Amino acid sequence: MAVPADLIYTGGWIFTARSDAPEQLAVAVTDGVISAVIPEAEAAALTDESTHVIDLNGGLLVPGFQDAHIHPVSGGVELLQCDLTGTENAEEAVARIAEYAAANPDIEWIQGAGWSMDHFPGGNPTRGLIDAVVSDRPVLLSSRDHHSSWANTKAFEIAGITAATADPADGRIERESDGTPAGALQEGASELFNHVRPETTDDLAYKGLLRAQEELFALGVTGWQDALVGTGLGMADSLTIYERAADEGTLLAHVVGSQWWERSAGLEQLPRMIARRDAIAARYPGKELDLSTVKMMVDGVAENQTAAMNVPYRDAHGHATDNSGLSFIDPELLKEYVTALDAAGFQVHFHALGDRAVREALDALDAAQAENGPSVNRHHLAHLQVVDSADTARFAPLNATANIQSLWGCHETQLDELTLPFLPDDSEEHHYPFGELHANGARLAAGSDWPVSSASPIDAIHIAVTRVSPDSTDKPLGEPIQKLDLATSLTAYTAGSAYVNRRDHDTGAIIPGFLANLVVLEPNPFELDPSEIYTSTVTSTWVRGAQVYPRSN
Repeated sequence: MAVPADLIYTGGWIFTARSDAPEQLAVAVTDGVISAVIPEAEAAALTDESTHVIDLNGGLLVPGFQDAHIHPVSGGVELLQCDLTGTENAEEAVARIAEYAAANPDIEWIQGAGWSMDHFPGGNPTRGLIDAVVSDRPVLLSSRDHHSSWANTKAFEIAGITAATADPADGRIERESDGTPAGALQEGASELFNHVRPETTDDLAYKGLLRAQEELFALGVTGWQDALVGTGLGMADSLTIYERAADEGTLLAHVVGSQWWERSAGLEQLPRMIARRDAIAARYPGKELDLSTVKMMVDGVAENQTAAMNVPYRDAHGHATDNSGLSFIDPELLKEYVTALDAAGFQVHFHALGDRAVREALDALDAAQAENGPSVNRHHLAHLQVVDSADTARFAPLNATANIQSLWGCHETQLDELTLPFLPDDSEEHHYPFGELHANGARLAAGSDWPVSSASPIDAIHIAVTRVSPDSTDKPLGEPIQKLDLATSLTAYTAGSAYVNRRDHDTGAIIPGFLANLVVLEPNPFELDPSEIYTSTVTSTWVRGAQVYPRSN
């Protein structure tokens, strides 16, 4: 006699991530594990009075989404600080700063993030804008992409940053005509405040992590790869925060942490990284927490012209400049480092936006393969804003996964005003070439880079399919070949990310024996016109068979 299931999902469609189309099936769950995927007519045999039957209401059941590139702790903390996310212009950003300052008179340093470069001339806000509303306390705010910062005069004074302060090798201080800091700082220049800005307390970081987990469950995200565990980009090391949550039982998602590669250092970092990885593996044998990945920043971002390009950026008049972006790690050293990391069993998670950075990362993987043989470490390149067509075919032979942030693959102000005008005329054709990568056999994973941009997988999938932002009348970005179909996009955000997270043995698909990490979407996006995919919403999220969104009271 069949053993009754704890849960039965029925009355809708199932996308298993092992086929290209949804099917009308029922899914049974027992002890937090998928126990059967069967025709709906057979569900009654697994049901008794104790079985909880979930009516899908014609919607779609999918594996829990997994985010392959995200910063949850900082994202959650920023929700608790001066959050400029969603402001639509400079005036609104300044007003929100003023409101936060008035509501928090006892906070010594006002910190936060979320301002958009496209709201300010040249992408650079000035210190005077903040001074007009907060002049008695230091204010330091990261841009929404976290590659720039905006400070007021008080913050510059306390940090001792003046006209005489040199630009760091990996960044730039925007300046007034006499050299005085103007208010904006790019890349590594933001770290000039590190010696005076208050560090995030452990309690605040812990609250931020739990707030982030709550936000992500509401979007259907049940696991992720944190793209920065360690000390970098002005962020405190989040490892102890994850350990606390895992030990206290509040970390319900499964997490891969990417250990931060300090780009000013070398292979002397490797023994410490190995020790941290092995200690976490011993402490959490069930892989609730995994530190087998290393994050390497190969370049910056295109909107502040630090992404590494094969062809120099143009100036505002369309003339070539002598700036082709920054390679944060010497390409020959990158080969050496990646070869050593691969030999030590680490997965390498590359930040690579520009076409030169992508090539340098692939060259490093090529060198590692030549030295170590074919890798099983599941290396991946994130962002991939501009990729030379010749390099799209190199991913598959190197077993390199394309970690796409498809939410960015559309026309929007920051791209159209701060990026495309400064790149060669044909650059749009090579922007976020997800379809070309897929056609050339590259494995796809997907992530959001939240809080840089929205963590919503549905919005990102909408753009992957249409190349247009939700409810927009813009033309699609790039050629039609760059579009992905819905099944491929869903698979990237489920099975693809499970692969790079090394959790494809028990998550990322709806098959017997896998954890019941599941999401219900209504309406079924396969039944919608592509322009309406974004209207499909998460109605419930389940982790190991327990409902985590919405929470029952």
